[in-house]
Amino acid sequence: MHRRPLAGSTPPPEPITAMRIVPHSLHDQVAATLREEIFAGTLVPGSFLDEAALCERLEISRTPLREALKVLTAEGLLRHEPRRGCFVAEVTQKDLDEIFPVIALLEGRCAWEAARNATDAELEALESMHEKLARHARARRINEYYATNFAIHEAIISLADNRWLAQVIGDLRKILKLARLQQLHAPGRLDQSLSEHLAVFAALKARDSDGAEAAMRTHLNRQREALRAVALQQKARFSA
Repeated sequence: MHRRPLAGSTPPPEPITAMRIVPHSLHDQVAATLREEIFAGTLVPGSFLDEAALCERLEISRTPLREALKVLTAEGLLRHEPRRGCFVAEVTQKDLDEIFPVIALLEGRCAWEAARNATDAELEALESMHEKLARHARARRINEYYATNFAIHEAIISLADNRWLAQVIGDLRKILKLARLQQLHAPGRLDQSLSEHLAVFAALKARDSDGAEAAMRTHLNRQREALRAVALQQKARFSA
């Protein structure tokens, strides 16, 4: 958790602050740019990252680029092959089978803690987000639904107020973000997802910690089932 400085405390001298932040800011910006391109599909799973071309396009030197690539490799968004370079990670069915049960447990715990911690005002804000989610579902706006869905998960994680849970979930969500949007294209999944979200929110509003945890686990496990269904459909289409 970030805490405000104590009243009367002396802030660090400006030159020292600049020296600590500036050297890292460029490679952080590059990492953020490449991360968004990976999530958007601009950098396709399995594709090779040409360092020379990236340096030219982003107008940067090799040093910040390579630091950024190290960050994204550590996050699991890239894989590094010795003497070959970096490639955009591909999420396998085995990866999903291993990650979803773990994140279901972790986000379930977040829902459990959020039901105990959330204020009435925070629940009202969460209710507004669910109303927005429902509007996107009715209009079949999948991308907007996904963005709101993602924000709701982030809000519940924040309401849990557990930085250790947030840190581990954040790492896993970066990997799952490579595949999660696909599940909303499974037949009937949009309406099912909305129903699941409303069940989680109903439990949160009732301060039912166990119910919120169970509903969140169900929601995430069904996401995995939907992704499996999409994968089978794609496989059948390619083999036809």
